[in-house]
Amino acid sequence: MTLYLWFVFFLAVQVIHFLGTWKLYESAGRKRWEAAIPVYNAIVLMKIIGRPTWWTLLLFIPIINLIMFPVVWVETIRSFGKKSFLDTLLVIGTLGFYIFYINYTQPLNYEADRHLSPDHKAQDTISSLLFAVIVATIVHTYLIQPYTIPTSSLEKSLLVGDFLFVSKMNYGARVPMTTVAMPMVHDTIPLTKQKSYLNWPQLPYFRLPGIQTINRTDIVVFNWPADTVFKFRDRSGLRVDKPIDKKSNYVKRCVGIPGDSLSIKDGLVYINGKELYLGDRAKPQFSYNVAIDGKTPIDFEYLLKDMDVTDGAGFINESRDTLFISALTAAGADRLKNVPGIKSVNRIISKNIEDGIFPHINKWNRDNFGPIYIPQKGKKVALNLETLPFYKTIITDYEKKDLKVNGNEIRIDGKVATTYTFDQNYYWMMGDNRHNSEDSRYWGFVPENHIVGKPIFIWMSWDTNGKGLNKIRWDRVFTTVNGEGQPQSYFKYFLIALAAFFVGEYFWKKRKAKKEL
Repeated sequence: MTLYLWFVFFLAVQVIHFLGTWKLYESAGRKRWEAAIPVYNAIVLMKIIGRPTWWTLLLFIPIINLIMFPVVWVETIRSFGKKSFLDTLLVIGTLGFYIFYINYTQPLNYEADRHLSPDHKAQDTISSLLFAVIVATIVHTYLIQPYTIPTSSLEKSLLVGDFLFVSKMNYGARVPMTTVAMPMVHDTIPLTKQKSYLNWPQLPYFRLPGIQTINRTDIVVFNWPADTVFKFRDRSGLRVDKPIDKKSNYVKRCVGIPGDSLSIKDGLVYINGKELYLGDRAKPQFSYNVAIDGKTPIDFEYLLKDMDVTDGAGFINESRDTLFISALTAAGADRLKNVPGIKSVNRIISKNIEDGIFPHINKWNRDNFGPIYIPQKGKKVALNLETLPFYKTIITDYEKKDLKVNGNEIRIDGKVATTYTFDQNYYWMMGDNRHNSEDSRYWGFVPENHIVGKPIFIWMSWDTNGKGLNKIRWDRVFTTVNGEGQPQSYFKYFLIALAAFFVGEYFWKKRKAKKEL
C-alpha cells in the first residue's frame, strides 16, 4: 500500500471508530466530537477505560497493535458493564464491531471506578502473558533479535551452531513492513510449516536512525534478496514473492559499500583498485589440492581434525596422491607445506567462465570477477543493453519500476531511458568460506531496505559433533563478534558477577530481617 492508501485507510478507521463509540464517549462524560479526532480520541479512550495514556503509542506500532486492539476492545466493553465470557468472545470474534451493537442498542452504564485488577487467576495469567509478549516483541523488533548460524559460509569467524544476538539499533531498526503477522516468529509458524503472515497490507519502508553506517568488513544480517525465486538457481520462472521483511535471513560479511568499485582477482577482493583488508578475526578459506609423495605415512584424520577442518576432504583419485580440502585457511595451508610427505599445497583458483555468476553474462567466475559498480542512492549510471544486466533486478524488483526493452530502446515507466538514478543504497555481501558460500557473486546486490542488523554477541555456541558437555564451545560463550584481536570469552566474568549478585542479595535480605526484628 502507498502512503496515500494508508492515509485513506487511517481516516476510514477513524470514521468507523466515531460511528461505533460516540455514545460511549458521551455516557462516560466526554464530548461526542472527542471520538472523531484522530489520535486524541485514543488518548481520551484510555482515560475512559482507566488505562495509561502511553498505551496509545502501542496502538500505532505494527504487530504490537494486533495484540493491543483486542485488549482495548475488551477493556472498553467492560467499562460499560459487559464482563461475561460471551461478551469477550463476541467483541474479539467480530473484530470490535460488537461495540457498535452495544453503542446503539444497549443501556450504557459507565463504571468510572471499575476494578482494574484481574478477577481470577486465569485472567491474571493471560494479562501477564500478553504483557510479556508485547515487551518481547518490541525488543525483538526494535532492539535485539536472536539468530542462529546455520551454514559454514563464515566459518572460523562465525561457526555453525553459534547463537547470536543481532542488534537492530546499530544500523537503525527497520519498522515492520508486514503489518499482519505472528509476533516473534519469522515466515513460518513453528511445528506447522504454515505461513505466519499475510502479504497484505504492507507498510512503506522506513528505518529509525542508527548509531552507525555499514562499514566494509562488517558482518551483517539481511533478508536474502533472491528469496523471490521458487528455489535457488531455479530457471522455471516461478516466484513466491515474499514481503521483504519475511524473506530468509542471511548473514555474510559486507565487502563493498555504496559507491565502491569491486573486483575479485584470484579469489581476493579489491575495492577501488586496492586489496581489501578483512581484519584480525576474519579467516578467509579456499579449496586446496594437496600433492602427496605416497612414501611417507601421514595421519590425515588427526591432522585435519587438529587444524579444525570442518568442510570435508577426500582423495580425488584411486592412486591417493592428491587430497582435496574444500575449505582451508592460509595458515592451515602453510602448516601443511611443512608436513613431511606433502610435496605441494595448491590453492584452487577458478579460471573458466562459470554459469550462474551475477549478472549472468557468461563472462566471469567465483574467483575472477568484475570490476562492478555498487549502486549509491542518488547516483546516476549510463543505461544501455550492455549495462542493463547489472541493474535490471534493481529497477524491476527492488525499486518497482516498469521496464521494457524493444530492440536497443529501453523504457522505464513508459519513458525512454539512457541513464538511471538509484532510489536507495546497495551492498555487496560475501562469505569468508569463498568456495562454499551462496552470496552476492551469485545473486548480486543487497538493497538497503533488506538490512536486518549487526551481530554483536555470541551467547552460546553448540558443536553438533561434540559429546556431552563438549558440545558446548566454552571458549566462544559470551564472546563479541566484532573488534580487533582474537575473540575473548566473558563467560567467567558473567559467572562472577552473577555469584556476587546472589551473595549480595542474601546478605541484604539477612540485614533487612535483623532490622525488622
